[in-house]
Amino acid sequence: MGKITNQEVLDKIAAKFGDQVSVIGEPHSLLTVETGREQIIDLLTFLKNDATLQFIFLTDITAIHYPEQEKPIGIIYHLHSLVNNVRIRIKVFVADGDVHMPTATVLWDGANWMERETYDFFGVVFDGHPDLRRILNVDDMTVFPMRKEYPLEDPNRVDKKDYFFGR
Repeated sequence: MGKITNQEVLDKIAAKFGDQVSVIGEPHSLLTVETGREQIIDLLTFLKNDATLQFIFLTDITAIHYPEQEKPIGIIYHLHSLVNNVRIRIKVFVADGDVHMPTATVLWDGANWMERETYDFFGVVFDGHPDLRRILNVDDMTVFPMRKEYPLEDPNRVDKKDYFFGR
């Protein structure tokens, strides 16, 4: 168990940001909150620099794609307070045509590669990033492979027909 509880973390966030941050839940005791793009850097700065919380370790930045939602692209930050042994997940959802986010490299140098990977696979543009370019896919690729925009399999493949499997 950590030195502070999720409720204490939530109380400090609520005192500072009020209704700009909403609680999604605590799956597997991982406090999960949602905020807007305008508040994300302020929230991350607060969580990192607060003397009690000390979420100094940026574990991951990634994204998700829910094509059926109004704001289908979600950017997710995972932070860890090594001092308190507590983790938090922060989600920000944006519209598909407006996938711009402020960069977290102003707080953590390690955010550089995480943001590049998120851009490469989901197309999220991190404004102010020092070197935002593809990191794992080829430079001339025009799509973002982790988005759920294409069928999982080619419907024209003949080796997947049922009669090959006795059906």
